[in-house]
Amino acid sequence: MAKPGDTLPHVLLASLLFLVLSPATAFYLPGVAPRDFQKDDDLLVKVNKLSSTKTQLPYDYYFLDYCKPDEILNSAENLGEVLHGDRIENSVYAFKMRRDEGCKVACRIKPTKESAKNFKEKIDDEYRVNMILDNLPVAVPRQRRDGSQTPSYEHGYRVGYKGKDDQYFINNHLSFKVMYHKEELSEESRIVGFEVIPSSVKHQYGEWDKKNPKLITCNPTTKITPGSHTPQEVIADQYVVFSYDVTFVLSEIKWASRWDTYLLMNDDQIHWFSIINSLMIVLFLSGMIAMIMMRTLYKDIANYNQLDSQEEAQEETGWKLVHGDVFRPPVHSGLLCVYVGTGVQFFGMTLVTMIFALLGFLSPSNRGGLMTAMVLLWVFMGLFAGYASSRLYKMFKGTEWKKITLKTAFMFPGIVFAVFFVLNAIIWGEKSSGAVPFGTMFALVLLWFGISVPLVFVGSYLGFKKPAIEDPVKTNKIPRQVPEQAWYMQPAFSILIGGILPFGAVFIELFFILTSVWLNQFYYIFGFLFIVFIILLITCAEITIVLCYFQLCSEDYNWWWRAYLTAGSSALYLFAYSVFYFFTKLEITKFVSGILYFGYMLIASYAFFVLTGTIGFYACLWFVRKIYASVKID
Repeated sequence: MAKPGDTLPHVLLASLLFLVLSPATAFYLPGVAPRDFQKDDDLLVKVNKLSSTKTQLPYDYYFLDYCKPDEILNSAENLGEVLHGDRIENSVYAFKMRRDEGCKVACRIKPTKESAKNFKEKIDDEYRVNMILDNLPVAVPRQRRDGSQTPSYEHGYRVGYKGKDDQYFINNHLSFKVMYHKEELSEESRIVGFEVIPSSVKHQYGEWDKKNPKLITCNPTTKITPGSHTPQEVIADQYVVFSYDVTFVLSEIKWASRWDTYLLMNDDQIHWFSIINSLMIVLFLSGMIAMIMMRTLYKDIANYNQLDSQEEAQEETGWKLVHGDVFRPPVHSGLLCVYVGTGVQFFGMTLVTMIFALLGFLSPSNRGGLMTAMVLLWVFMGLFAGYASSRLYKMFKGTEWKKITLKTAFMFPGIVFAVFFVLNAIIWGEKSSGAVPFGTMFALVLLWFGISVPLVFVGSYLGFKKPAIEDPVKTNKIPRQVPEQAWYMQPAFSILIGGILPFGAVFIELFFILTSVWLNQFYYIFGFLFIVFIILLITCAEITIVLCYFQLCSEDYNWWWRAYLTAGSSALYLFAYSVFYFFTKLEITKFVSGILYFGYMLIASYAFFVLTGTIGFYACLWFVRKIYASVKID
């Protein structure tokens, strides 16, 4: 792990060595500089959103009638935090460093009917409260299901719980535990852990003194044992006293390893199984590719007529027969250029994001960093989108490059933005903090129109200025008739078959990604993800080449769109899997939450279609150019 005092070159060198030696480990550079605390320094707990895996709708902490400070202040937020629904604010919970405190009153509130109803709804929907101390999210210790002694944690504590007879109890007492690491000779210490055990306590007290409230149930010298008191029921117009205590514990954990609790990986074997499974698919496809290459390129292609048997000659010359039509521009060639350009943009964003994540710059401690990086990289990759689409368009002998550029700049982002806008309106309607504010929405549009669109135009201009890519063989003036195809060579069947293997290569890792997104867990296994991503690239390329070869052998030269759709059809399986995941793993019951889930998964599947389709297309283009350049045409 990188030490706080290390210089950047040392850190980067260590990171690279670490990646090479153990590519599948969750490695990260801490996202913030360490803070040293003296004894009795003030520690302020910040509050984040209320979150639930049942509704997927985050709410601001102060949406519920919790204790409020005199002035609520928003912490500095980045774009990623806002898009993720994080709202980090100050709270009434404050400690002194390394000073244990007994039962301390936070405040007393009297819930109105509306407020009590809100509490009950949030308890029903299993909402959790997320807090932060020194950039560490609060963790709740829990028993592991397998009974092992390894510590296990949940993110955030529950608002409350439901008892018998439809009674609702609120967790109004918090027992905080702050772990700190201290070197022997130093007076300074660093916070390395932040835990809480919530409990419901019906506090007893005499006459209420607002300035110095005294409780009978506990006092500043004692701490509450969970479950030892009558729980506090949520009833309108009945007072609820919020209290807390804090314990400081010296820990052996170093500051650089403090996030290991949250990133604890107990499923390495499943990930390795996923990678071995994917590698088997790649090896199988690579074997087929090698056979095709041996039979087409490395035999003496020029001496076709001297093959041993007539039957073999017919099979071998199948693809050669369509040489005069194989580079004929497809129908809707402009649209194909747009989708290829968008795919290049998406590929660039994904690759650079993963490299940054591998080097540890996008760890969960850098809150919102991953989302911010993806949005900004998407915007700047517009340059490559414009370049790729205009190069292909010029190869198709197109002349209206500005029209193609506009479509490239607006089609994919426009569709995604429209879906996102509708989903955002639905979230607004639910009064959730997950709704992107108007200001942020305006900033996103500004990034799109102000940076991305001009960059697409610059890329297009540069691409169109370059000489057109020459076809290795001449195209006939009159199109050749495509013979009737066997049922298994029909476009719909071969396209659907082509998507199975790329999806098969990633679906196990996909389970972990969906779990981290929809079940509020940290995903930080970017080493595994990067290996799976490389396998996905190879699989998409290989399956498209294999099916393209069979298609050309059956004298069907309409391969352009089919190459794109063959690899891209894996997105259909991804969406089908997300439907399966919804009904088997999630407990979403609200109609609105279901719309949000399927809306976001639709965007993800569409993006996956564009990415995999482009990879398949370029692999096929390379293959077709290679084989027709190697053969002598009369």
